[in-house]
Amino acid sequence: MEEDIQENVIEEEKIAMQETKITRNIDEDLLKGLRVDLNYNEPLLDQILRIAIYDEYHAYETYSKVLEKFGDIKPFSNVLQAEIRHYQELSLMLKKYQIPMPINDWVGKIDPPASLLEASEIAVAAEIDNIKMYDNLISHAKAYPDVLDLLYRMQASSYNNHLPSFRQEVLKHSTTTSQIDMDKIYEQYSEHNINETISKMDEFGQIASKFASGQISQDDMLKLLSNTNLSFIGGALLGAVGAGIFSQMVKDKSDQTKDEEV
Repeated sequence: MEEDIQENVIEEEKIAMQETKITRNIDEDLLKGLRVDLNYNEPLLDQILRIAIYDEYHAYETYSKVLEKFGDIKPFSNVLQAEIRHYQELSLMLKKYQIPMPINDWVGKIDPPASLLEASEIAVAAEIDNIKMYDNLISHAKAYPDVLDLLYRMQASSYNNHLPSFRQEVLKHSTTTSQIDMDKIYEQYSEHNINETISKMDEFGQIASKFASGQISQDDMLKLLSNTNLSFIGGALLGAVGAGIFSQMVKDKSDQTKDEEV
């Protein structure tokens, strides 16, 4: 019952947008680029939240197509419900800051996948795009603690839950390999350029698990991450709470170094 209500929320808002007679987003290129543009003529917070919720539209339409073709199958059904919840949270945030909602113009533009393997590979690429998108948005949202916390939680959900689930589906439906070449999948199904080395994500995930369980020291963690993108590691691997702890570790270490230099 709750799932039907959640889906109806999105469907009703899609109809409401159609009734406004607005047919396109004037910032369409920005929204599809999944990155903030400091030179773009739109307030920073507007960009952050509009990009985030526009990506939820894309996820909703993508995973809905899978369910329409193959039925109510996991993990697609579970992830779809998670995306709906993300949409609802982002929608409330846009309303709080009186930011206009973008139009969902993904309707009718996404073709159903030919197989469950293709569906799973498309989902892997989409979740990687999602993680990278939040990495960029997080780096520009530090002036808004409530928005920052929301972005961290959503990025962590994608990295810790959605991506591993879809990777397992690729293995499950593949008949030619026992390993996944995520770089190859991403290059095939994503329209975006890859900035981080995806193969590093597994390594970072293991480190984050050790950190969370207290099996790695502060100095080791700081040394290991000294040359990495801290906002990405913080959000995707540690989640909102872990990222806060890690940020405090970095600050404490910096303060300690300054004291030693005095």
